[in-house]
Amino acid sequence: MTGTRWLAEYAWLPDRAEPTADVLIEAEDGRITAVTPLGGTGTPTAGVEVLGDATRLPGLTLPGLANAHSHAFHRALRGRTHARGDFWSWRTAMYDVAARLDPDSYLALARASYAEMALSGVTCVGEFHYLHHGPDGTPYADPNAMGAALVEAAAQAGIRLTLLDTCYLTATVDGEPLAGPQRRFGDGDAQRWADRASAFTPGRAHALLGAAVHSVRAVPAQQLATVAGWADRRGAPLHVHLSEQPAENDACRAAHGRTPARLLADHGVLGPGTVAVHATHPTSADVTLLGDTGTGVCLCPTTERDLADGIGPARRLAEAGVALSLGSDSHAVVDLFEEARAVELDERLRTRRRGHFTPAELLVAATAAGHAALGWRDAGRIAVGDRADLVTVRLDSARTAGVPPVGAFFAATAADVASVVVDGRQVVADGRHLSVDVPRELRTAIEAVTR
Repeated sequence: MTGTRWLAEYAWLPDRAEPTADVLIEAEDGRITAVTPLGGTGTPTAGVEVLGDATRLPGLTLPGLANAHSHAFHRALRGRTHARGDFWSWRTAMYDVAARLDPDSYLALARASYAEMALSGVTCVGEFHYLHHGPDGTPYADPNAMGAALVEAAAQAGIRLTLLDTCYLTATVDGEPLAGPQRRFGDGDAQRWADRASAFTPGRAHALLGAAVHSVRAVPAQQLATVAGWADRRGAPLHVHLSEQPAENDACRAAHGRTPARLLADHGVLGPGTVAVHATHPTSADVTLLGDTGTGVCLCPTTERDLADGIGPARRLAEAGVALSLGSDSHAVVDLFEEARAVELDERLRTRRRGHFTPAELLVAATAAGHAALGWRDAGRIAVGDRADLVTVRLDSARTAGVPPVGAFFAATAADVASVVVDGRQVVADGRHLSVDVPRELRTAIEAVTR
């Protein structure tokens, strides 16, 4: 890969409260080698025509966005489950789709889903993966065939992937066995999960392997340490659904006499390498525990509102020292701008007060914190040495016209993303994915698993 230069009309640089005008960004072999502000923080200058060899990026250029929590196959549910029901009825519809997938159909659906993410400015995704085996629970000839399909899907979509191989063993906190479509999720016990996960090596520069505990419902307490130990020995990210539903908290207290967060901490799951997903209903003690252990939290506001899960205590988590990241989860919406502003706007609804997060804090949640949560600590900033991930947002659309660049997270949508560069390679140009016909492929892949 040869050297490349870009001239950003505005770029949001690390530790800046707002974007900087006229920034020359240079990269070699997919890494940023120089970042040179040419004009300051005011109106872009007219004296940069001498840089004719640089690719111009009109609008606001951000670091690559990180979608830290994804279930790729949930994209097939969009628009099909929103009219009625609760989380549990939604889950039944989700299981219906899960039962129909095989490695080939999952590759097609995930490729299209990840390409939609690329169009929205996502350069890295964390896939919380538990569709391991055949529909009746029988392993494929390659027991990691479904995971391999996801790795290939991300490659074809042009984004990086952290495959969070998920341990999922039981249906309830008190150990009810998996049944029906859930059977394909399970490996029998945590050691067999670890053996299967250890046998899988992505072997691709764009992919990392991490681990996940599905939830305290799905992994018996005495087996949690096996999963945590597997991740710790490899320095791999470890994610876990936490307190998404009040019913989860109630069931955990009934079975174990403590909250899910306390149970996870007692078995070594929480810590600096761990990200708790949702954390919508933690107690005050849980919030303190998450902060004290250095555990991150991935908020998924558009899914949490779609499923009527509730509003998590984002500001209290941040004040406790918890690093916040963002995910689109069920993909009711794939728009990290919407996820980011919802963190602030949902806090306003909950507290009836404005001004909880600055735009710069929302930027970090959508970029650097998300990449770090997925094990990519060299991404998410426009800085020398970081990966050359650049997302350029139009400032002349019907949504962004007249909006100052600092206001992008409160005005722009995924539709305003004009250009996406991943590891120095152009993936999206002029709002079009360069290798995937996203609408056509989404339609075809979804029809194949929802007929």
